[in-house]
Amino acid sequence: MFEYSLAHWTAFATAAVLLNLSPGPDMAFILGQTARHGKGGGFAAMFGVWSGAVVHVALAALGLSAILATSALAFSLVKWVGAAYLVWLGIQALLACSADDGALAPSAAVPRRRDIYRQGILISLLNPKVAIFFLAFLPQFVVPGAGPVSLQLALHGLLIIAVAAIVEPPLVLAGARLAAALRGSSRVGLWCERGLGALFVGLGVKLAMSSRTM
Repeated sequence: MFEYSLAHWTAFATAAVLLNLSPGPDMAFILGQTARHGKGGGFAAMFGVWSGAVVHVALAALGLSAILATSALAFSLVKWVGAAYLVWLGIQALLACSADDGALAPSAAVPRRRDIYRQGILISLLNPKVAIFFLAFLPQFVVPGAGPVSLQLALHGLLIIAVAAIVEPPLVLAGARLAAALRGSSRVGLWCERGLGALFVGLGVKLAMSSRTM
């Protein structure tokens, strides 16, 4: 079981690395929380996104993600909830800095890491494009005779998250160092906060305008 060629693993590893480096709501959220709250916030966001990805992998392996691919109602419902959530996070970021010096408002300065973790889960789960992507991506690496299809899908899906565990932590650590170096400038802090807010609003609008086609 699970016997694959070297070419198979090379193609999969390349695709998995590129996937984890591609920009999107998940990566924006991880790096945004790193910039705002240091490596603790970044890692909390990262673990939340990974937890949501595990759910997506399970749904794809069980064939449940096909509901979003075939049902316009289900896709639209998840899409609009996810878009509204991203826009809400963006507005929160825009309002979190004071108009005078760009410092974070006290109530938003140090959120609990478990709250950031939950936000990461929701950002991942409420993006139907992720579910449809896994549904379209994972079957390409199913090899006849290598094992039950559902287990092959689950294996490759979990390996994508394992690749993320290699790729993303260095990005969080580097981002935390850069944020710490820039944190002394109130003007930089103000524009970083505004930029993050605008990014989330933009991602929310992009998600709202998306369709089920990849």
